[in-house]
Amino acid sequence: MAVDRADTERGRSSRHRPLPAEVAGHVRELIISGAVRPGEFLRIERVAEAVGVSSTPAREGLLILKAEGLVRLVPRRGFVVTPFTRQDVRDLFWAQAQLSARLAARAAQRISPEGIARLESTHHAYQDAVDSGAAVLVADLGHAFHREINLSADSRRLTLLLGSVVKHLPNRFYAAIEGQVAATRIEHPLLLDSLRRRQAHRAGALMERHILAGADRLVEVLEGRGLWRDGDEPA
Repeated sequence: MAVDRADTERGRSSRHRPLPAEVAGHVRELIISGAVRPGEFLRIERVAEAVGVSSTPAREGLLILKAEGLVRLVPRRGFVVTPFTRQDVRDLFWAQAQLSARLAARAAQRISPEGIARLESTHHAYQDAVDSGAAVLVADLGHAFHREINLSADSRRLTLLLGSVVKHLPNRFYAAIEGQVAATRIEHPLLLDSLRRRQAHRAGALMERHILAGADRLVEVLEGRGLWRDGDEPA
């Protein structure tokens, strides 16, 4: 069941997402991973070719990132990657952690037995995917686990707010960070136990720590890639 739900999510992202959003997701991952650096220009033609779309959705996708502050448009020159700092990364994770913690606490009070069963199935599938080295499936199942918790909270407004924050942190890249998968294998069962026991405060606290720890891992990875100089200046 969990794998089917994850496959559905993956299908939506690859087949049904609007083309500009597909472009924005691709370039966003390049930026957050440090594959393209602050100050680099993003040529619409190259972006379009990389994603397999025409220049119009490529430009529209870059305009999405402009609205997010990840790129800016220089007249007569094109789109350029804007600087972001360690604190920018930590702020994004902080916002995600606060919303996710509140949703987890509410889920502990409202989750159904069927919801618990889906979480258990998803986590077992996650463990199997890790053991088999299925990186894409690991990312999808990790997303599915959190999505089940968020939906179980039955708070549409908080879920929408969380979605607006999470889109800045590409799911596949984040799941590939060294140490993230190992930590998730330990922390997800603790979250599941708190939900099963309907311990709202514990579920919220565990979720907050789980998300915030990811900020440290991502900052460490980006430092290792030489993204920042001392003082948070872009390299």
